[in-house]
Amino acid sequence: MSRPRRFFRFALAGVLTIGLLAAGSAHAHSKQEATFPADGAVLSVAPEVVMLRFDVPTRITMIRLSSERDGDFELERSDAMQPVTEFRAIPPPLPEGRYTVEWRGLSSDGHPQKGRFSFEVTQ
Repeated sequence: MSRPRRFFRFALAGVLTIGLLAAGSAHAHSKQEATFPADGAVLSVAPEVVMLRFDVPTRITMIRLSSERDGDFELERSDAMQPVTEFRAIPPPLPEGRYTVEWRGLSSDGHPQKGRFSFEVTQ
């Protein structure tokens, strides 16, 4: 086999190996599976809990509940800043209005994540 042909096969094998490793590590990242309230939900009663569910443990580094009319609302966390698959926080009693939840976190493999969802309370 000629030297250029061996080099090409070696380079191709290396590229394929790197591609497979990258694809495998992409599957290791955590992903948000569900929220409560669900994104876009219209509720007749204010939620007693705000929840994020992940497929692998994730450390939530920031969470914010806000409305355009009333600004930010304090959330009581129960995770002690530890990685969890189900993050829960208790909001204060919420008046009628539209709310946005924004969050940031680190998946168990150290990759940063962020997301947002919104809901409406009509009492």
